[in-house]
Amino acid sequence: MKNFWKDHFIKYLLQASASTCILIVILIFLFLFKEAIPFIKTPGLSTLLDSRWEPVSFVQERFGILPLFMGSLLVTVMATLLAIPFGIIAAVYISEVATPMEREFFKPFIELLAGIPSVVLGFFGLMVLSPIVKTVFHLSNGQTALTGAILLALMAIPTIITISEDALKSVPSSYKQASLALGASPVETIWRVTVPAALSGIIAAVMLGMGRVIGETMTVLMVTGNAPIPTLDPLESVRTMTATIAAEMGEVANQSPHYQALFWIGILLLAITFTLNFIAQRVLKKYQRRS
Repeated sequence: MKNFWKDHFIKYLLQASASTCILIVILIFLFLFKEAIPFIKTPGLSTLLDSRWEPVSFVQERFGILPLFMGSLLVTVMATLLAIPFGIIAAVYISEVATPMEREFFKPFIELLAGIPSVVLGFFGLMVLSPIVKTVFHLSNGQTALTGAILLALMAIPTIITISEDALKSVPSSYKQASLALGASPVETIWRVTVPAALSGIIAAVMLGMGRVIGETMTVLMVTGNAPIPTLDPLESVRTMTATIAAEMGEVANQSPHYQALFWIGILLLAITFTLNFIAQRVLKKYQRRS
């Protein structure tokens, strides 16, 4: 009887914990919409489609999210494209090729890179990386989308390496032994057997890395130039949605159109995050059905 009540208590405790997480997400959405809804009447949602972000103006206030969205998209895509090959190749090397001594050497450095505060990376980018980009590409200013993307890739790589390595290690050794027994070389075994078998975990690692990139604020605030210009040129200064919220929320007048527009940016960020998670789940399920 005692075990019966104990099991039920643990069951309900776990259910309450899971329900609390769902409730918190719902309340966040409700709060964002509550603060943003007045914007629908004045000045209207159509103003969010403008190509200019000028929330403070003596002539006409403009609340176009397009340049901020394009800045976030540009930086995120470039950072992901930079981080994926380095992260996956490093994970494969550490998991399948490196000796135990090499693993013990590399692992602490990867964990150290993951633990560096974003403001420190931003300061490094501002003082070191930005002048290098300026010199290499002969620019007047090194604070560009490329500079931000490189730093965000550095932040995403440890996440991709760690989770991908765990996924690769979880592949049964019998798969590798069977491949080698059939005459495949070690390299062929890695890329045609081990990596495909661990693909679901690698995809999850990439999605988590992208999540870190999309939500990052301080680094992009410091090194991307903060110019709300609609551009897809990596050598131009840009401004991301997260940087806009961080830079302006503390100084904006409460319940003003500018204030409400910032909440719409937050809603868009949440929608993008939920969409990425949904796509990741669909990809994982599709792959699991095939395997």
